[in-house]
Amino acid sequence: MPTSLLSQLKQMTTVVADTGDLDAIRRFRPEDATTNPSLILQAAQQEDRRERLARIARDSRDINAAVDRVAVDIGSEISALVPGYVSTEVSARLSFDSDATVARAHSLIERYQQAGVGAERILIKIAATWEGIQAATRLEREGIHTNLTLLFGFTQARACADAGTTLISPFVGRILDWHKAQDPQADFSGHHDPGVISVKGIYNYFKAHNYPTIVMGASFRNSDEIKSLAGCDRLTISPKLLDELENEHGTLTRQLDGAPATAEKAAEAPLDQSTFRWQMNEDAMAGEKLGEGIRKFMADQRQLEALLEKLSRQR
Repeated sequence: MPTSLLSQLKQMTTVVADTGDLDAIRRFRPEDATTNPSLILQAAQQEDRRERLARIARDSRDINAAVDRVAVDIGSEISALVPGYVSTEVSARLSFDSDATVARAHSLIERYQQAGVGAERILIKIAATWEGIQAATRLEREGIHTNLTLLFGFTQARACADAGTTLISPFVGRILDWHKAQDPQADFSGHHDPGVISVKGIYNYFKAHNYPTIVMGASFRNSDEIKSLAGCDRLTISPKLLDELENEHGTLTRQLDGAPATAEKAAEAPLDQSTFRWQMNEDAMAGEKLGEGIRKFMADQRQLEALLEKLSRQR
């Protein structure tokens, strides 16, 4: 019987579930799992969680503590189902505050340890702003692993690699969304997909310059994007697309081989703050999508906060 594309993908790429749905994680058996405020909100709205969430909300000292406790509660359940990392996000509200991000990361790690999940299993997920990257530098020096998310441009990727982050999550689908809005008639299929092109460029640069930072493609709009990145270090994939790959058969061709490449030029010097901000300003897509992503995650967090506030008043 021919093997599914998902089975073949798992032979060349570490497959990560982009969900808080425990049933989906059990079904697809990924190595790691990622969450974000949107996915935590979806998981929190499941009826079978309501009573436990209400108890968390009533017992927490404030709404920030309640949100973190919910994220760790769901993340702890996920950690029992995957052998590798679980990514848990620091509040998007802290995206421009390095000190507060570091403090919240410490709190999340402490909560996980209290739940019996070691720090080595957790990736603290942080928006790839300048302040977020500086926070990641400090956390990595302390032995706390980080996942820099909402990453849309090469400038962000370079800064993350220089910071020594454990992993980056360059977004594919949201890059495609931006380019489609700019040029609706263009052909962005297959290898013309600008999100795919971006991740391939980052991946090849990292391998050529021996950066140990893991490249994990994220935010896919269709399975063709995933096929075009087969062989990437990691790919975090929604249950819907995991299902498509599981039910599709044929031959999946490796697109990224991971072999050390010969760099076309020497690695550039680490970016300082002013250069980072200027380059982000020059990259309209990356700058716009970063700001939009932070706003969207914060909107979903506010919905979660409102849900927890409501549940806290129920008896």
